[in-house]
Amino acid sequence: MFCHSQTSYNDTNARIQYDGYQSLTIQEASLPPPKAGEVLVKIIAVSLQYRDLMVSKGQYPLGCKDNVVPGSDMAGEIIAVGSDVDGFKKGDRVCANFALDHVYGDVNEKIKSTGLGAPIDGVLTEYKSFPAYSLVHIPPHLSYVEASTLPCAALSAYNALMGPVPLKAGDTVLVQGTGGVSIFALQFAKASGATVIATSSSDEKLKIVKELGADYLINYKQVPEWHKEVLKITEGRGVDHVVEVGGAGTLMKSLTAVRYAGWVHVIGLVAGAGDISNLPVVALGKGAMIRGILIGSRDQFESMNRLIIAQKLKPIVDKVFTFEQAKEAYAYLESQKHVGKVVIKVAKD
Repeated sequence: MFCHSQTSYNDTNARIQYDGYQSLTIQEASLPPPKAGEVLVKIIAVSLQYRDLMVSKGQYPLGCKDNVVPGSDMAGEIIAVGSDVDGFKKGDRVCANFALDHVYGDVNEKIKSTGLGAPIDGVLTEYKSFPAYSLVHIPPHLSYVEASTLPCAALSAYNALMGPVPLKAGDTVLVQGTGGVSIFALQFAKASGATVIATSSSDEKLKIVKELGADYLINYKQVPEWHKEVLKITEGRGVDHVVEVGGAGTLMKSLTAVRYAGWVHVIGLVAGAGDISNLPVVALGKGAMIRGILIGSRDQFESMNRLIIAQKLKPIVDKVFTFEQAKEAYAYLESQKHVGKVVIKVAKD
């Protein structure tokens, strides 16, 4: 709860032990006022990632601090501004970048250690101070709930498709499933004039992505050799970009589906284990680029928001839970019933 004193604030946050999201507990803690270069933000909404499930189970491969406050993606309102802050004011609507210190350029070990919700405390909390350089303004046509989906899922998709060899009109993109990253990749690809092939295990979900503009649909339960179907659709050429969210379980099929010298953007691990022992031979034989995506920089976030504003893109939010329903939100994410994003509304209306 926010205290109107100028010297101290009270905060309620969620913390997690690493035996599953059932161990989420709500705690109260004091929060100091923002430092000279910081702003204090009232968190309005937090969106969840598959990463949050991994963190909750102690399975996140990049490391976590003890008793972490989870959550990496937020949207909120600035309620206090440090003395040296320029470009932000009280009342501004903002998102924080996923890795606070990733302002521009390539990621490195130091930047990686500032990723919210694992190596440092995250955003599933009522109030949090951020360095001003880590923030971006929310596109004016988006709500707080919609904007909370941008820092990880949207920026990962944008970084993949607009990276070293940016997507262009006429390219073909393969998106896997209907989670947040894949839906944003679909939206960005269509906004750029590309053709999109979408896979899912559900015909109902495929109907939704068709409505969002997907050009070709593949139910991978009905067509287990979906990579061959992709080659058939592209007349043997393969796709220019694969947004690879499955990991080892799908990576070899993605390499088959990509064109010679095409890009496989590795973002997720949701498909579980798989045999990738032949990966070097296949990648070499096709001259394929396999690129790991560690979200993106604040500068890329600002560029992405300009595209979102220009095209009036709206994130797809499947379901919204209250702060007190955080465990239910995690369970719903784990069920994989969603299309798009699952959001926790931290602040009450």
